Amino acid sequence: MYYSEITQKMVSYIEKNLTEDIQLDFFPSLIGYSKYHLFRVFKQETGKSIGEYIRLRRLALASSLLLHTDESIITIAIYCRFQSQEAFSRAFKEVYNLPPGKFRKLMRDIQMVKEENNLNTTEMKGWGLSGSNPELYELKIDNSIFHSGTKSGLLYTKGEANEQQFGTMMQSFQADNYKGKRIKMSCFLKTEQVTKCGAWFRVDNGNGDTIQFDNMENRSIHGTTEWNHYSIILDIPEESSSIHFGVLLIGRGKVWADDFRFEEVDDKVETTNMLSQDHLLPKHPSNLDFNE
Repeated sequence: MYYSEITQKMVSYIEKNLTEDIQLDFFPSLIGYSKYHLFRVFKQETGKSIGEYIRLRRLALASSLLLHTDESIITIAIYCRFQSQEAFSRAFKEVYNLPPGKFRKLMRDIQMVKEENNLNTTEMKGWGLSGSNPELYELKIDNSIFHSGTKSGLLYTKGEANEQQFGTMMQSFQADNYKGKRIKMSCFLKTEQVTKCGAWFRVDNGNGDTIQFDNMENRSIHGTTEWNHYSIILDIPEESSSIHFGVLLIGRGKVWADDFRFEEVDDKVETTNMLSQDHLLPKHPSNLDFNE
């Protein structure tokens, strides 16, 4: 959509002053038209009032800060000109369908297991080593510790890894044979002095967007544990293109994995999909002309 010079000037001023106190009464003197005319033209061309537009742009800035900085939520709220953390959280959830803290955690978790550009091949058929710092981790076959059969997969730290670093054993395969089904991925895991770990399971569409995801964040494993059975249940929608899964190790320790299985389950079995919590995806499309 073409914006008139009036709207372009107003948008430019707003973008330069998002974190400042923008007084609507200032626009007439800035642009040289009456307040009524300015506001009418802006609403007609953008579909938003000036106040709504400013609010949405500040929330977009806040979402970027949540993802790319470690600033506290209250600091981001005040920086983006919200009067309180409560007011910011309400406004943010209306637009992004998640409260700020959960948005930050969930989107970082998704990004964490999508670090596939660092994928290293291994001697374990089908499996690769990936993560934020794969050089700090080792993946190998263990012939002495296993749940069944004669071997297990072992992922462990070989360097000084901290809680901000992780390694993962992973596989990826096409989703064609699983489309339209609800799938339970299960495995047995054993741990030794792990900072944090768990199985993970992810479904992407053809554009590479994650549409189903769970990494056991709400039931992660800590410390030393004996062999236990763990499962993740996800739907494989028709638009699915690829399936990715494995074991995530954050920080230090050792984790053994064995007996991975994929099986179809009834729709009555509840999924563990983290993206369904608080309706991460909106019910309707929005911003179809990219003017918000």
